Amino acid sequence: MNAPAPNPPLSVVVLAYDEEANIGPVLEELFGWLDAHIPASEVLVVDDGSSDATAGVARRALEGRNGRLLRHEANRGMGAGLKTGVRAARAAWVTFLPADGQIEPRSLGTLWAARDGVDLVLSVYEDRDDGPARKVLSWGVRALITAVHGVRLRSDGPYLFRRALFEPAQLEAESFFLNFEFPIRALAAGLHVRTVPIRCRPRRSGSSKTARPGRIVGVARELLQLRQRRIRDALTRAR
Repeated sequence: MNAPAPNPPLSVVVLAYDEEANIGPVLEELFGWLDAHIPASEVLVVDDGSSDATAGVARRALEGRNGRLLRHEANRGMGAGLKTGVRAARAAWVTFLPADGQIEPRSLGTLWAARDGVDLVLSVYEDRDDGPARKVLSWGVRALITAVHGVRLRSDGPYLFRRALFEPAQLEAESFFLNFEFPIRALAAGLHVRTVPIRCRPRRSGSSKTARPGRIVGVARELLQLRQRRIRDALTRAR
């Protein structure tokens, strides 16, 4: 593996859990796009306790590239993986991708082009057919966020953010809920946020690790817990 290039313009965290069939092609496509459009960017693969050969395939794909493999000994969740990647990131801007191939690398270009003058660039899927059940779930979560936290959040996929604004120690969620917690905190703090549409395509292979029945119940509970933490934090700062 080559020595890391100094001051990469962008750090891309690739989140992987049991993705041995996908991680190689996904990294090959990602590096090809980055070389052509945002050269010298770094790629940080976080293997979140995979039980298959994900780590070995990723290590081989990273040879000779500006990238590193970071591993969790046990599966800890998407939020924990993103925190691990951000702690290791060296660029001023950070984004992330799932290792399933659903987000094509050119979507990073859409996020990157929208960064001027803002702190956080969110993404929504422009053409994803989730079916009625998932659309109702998405609507319900957004309504809960507005009711509990008083902000309107439109965010489906990866986001791009200033590394200095993401403090892993201050973010509680280790699960997928981090995808809500960080943007909610950013919006509530009055940071400059922009939302752009991106494409979402089918997984290369395998099945989703995040689509679970009853998700809205867990999200509702975590939204209330986050509200309590935000109130506690505000009271602490006011003392």
